Order: sequence, then C-alpha cells, then structure tokens
Amino acid sequence: MYMAQHTYLIDSHCHLHDQEFFASSVQLSYLNRAKLKHVDKIICIGTDHQDSLNAQQFVANHQDYNLFWSYGIHPSEWQTNRTSINFKKQINPPIAIGEVGLDYHYGLGDRDQQIKLFEEMIDLAILHSLPLIFHIREAFDDFFAVLNNYSTKNLRGVVHSFTDNKKNLKKSLDQGFYIGVNGLATYSTLPLPPPDCILLETDAPFLAPIPFRGETNEPSYVYYVADWLANRLQLDLAQVINQTTKNTEALFKI
Repeated sequence: MYMAQHTYLIDSHCHLHDQEFFASSVQLSYLNRAKLKHVDKIICIGTDHQDSLNAQQFVANHQDYNLFWSYGIHPSEWQTNRTSINFKKQINPPIAIGEVGLDYHYGLGDRDQQIKLFEEMIDLAILHSLPLIFHIREAFDDFFAVLNNYSTKNLRGVVHSFTDNKKNLKKSLDQGFYIGVNGLATYSTLPLPPPDCILLETDAPFLAPIPFRGETNEPSYVYYVADWLANRLQLDLAQVINQTTKNTEALFKI
C-alpha cells in the first residue's frame, strides 16, 4: 500500500503568540517566513491560564495559517490563579495540555506545589482525552513517581526540549512518550532517540539553533533543526521531515 510522504515541517512547540517577545508585525513576518521554509503547521504553547487564552486568540486571528494551541500552566507559574475551564463546547479547543511538569533548576522550595499543579494538569488532560506536553528539568525522579500514579490511564505526550541523560531518555521512551528536539541539540551532546520517537520544535523565541545561536528564534528555524538531525543520524533530510511530521500529526491528531 502506498504511504503518503510528508514534505512539510511542523514546529511542535513555540511561543509566537506571546507579544512580550513578538510584536504583531513581527509575528506576521515570522509566519510568512515559516511558510517559505515549508513549515506548514505551528503549535503555540500556553504557559499559564491567560497566556493559553492568548494563544487561542492568536490562532483564531490567523486562520490563513495552520496554527494550533495548547492549554497549560508551566511549573514556574504554580502561584498563578487556576481557573476552571471546560474545552468540550469550544469551537477552537486546544490540541494538548502543556507545557506542564516539574522544574527544579532554581531549587526545591516549591516542589510540593509544582507536583500538585502537575497532577491537576494531568487530570485535565485525562478529562479531555488530550496528550500532554511535558516540561521536565532536573526533576525526572519525581516525574516518573507522579506518572506511576497514572499507570492505568494510557497517558500520551512529548517530553519537550529533553536535556537529561540516557537512562531518563530510555525511561521516557518506555512510557511511550515522544521526545522534543530543538536548537539546543545542535550545540550539545544530548542523547537522541530514534527518528520515530522525535518531534521537531523551536521553543521560539528561545534556543535558536546553529547557525543562529544567541539570536531570537522563530518557527522557520525548525528547518535547521531537521537538517542538523539528518546529518547527526546520517539520514536523508526528506526522511527526517517525513518521519517527524508523521509523529507530530499522530500525537496531536492534526
């Protein structure tokens, strides 16, 4: 049976909607530049309640582009108000819950509160049958401990911007999760999963890939992540694009 080949890219994780980083004119310019690099789908990731709604509105305001959004409260935002929300009757619902998780990089003083928030976000994903976008930094032991409480729930998701060791990479893959690869990988020695477990992302405006390291990142730069990955894995660029796009569409059903 003939299997369609994907010739376009997806930026599975960016913050292009956030006007703290991107003025309206710049947003439009970056959307058009993404099209020129065959980045045909872009997912705008929420980091708190209001930011998530801003992502939703950004998507609604740019219907000429294939944009999607996620609802999430980042672990560093555990002190912000959580508002009860139901997506089931929305015309433009989120495609995922994220980015959510645990981040102990700046200390452990709020660990219990982060775990509580993380569990709330997992419950929200289960309620709406949505995949999760995980932000996990220096917290993998507690991440897996929390997941053990949901072992019968068949959670789906991606570990965004993976920055840990081979052991935790394997444990994440054993959970059935995808791994988000972005510009950070292009100037580090991070372990990589096989192509059928990778989603490409930018995390724009952060983590621009080589040759743009240190500059403002943008969705079109996901092309350079794909190109680097093809060279690193010794695969054709077309293979990397096809597989990672297929992975992203399968997880998020887009």
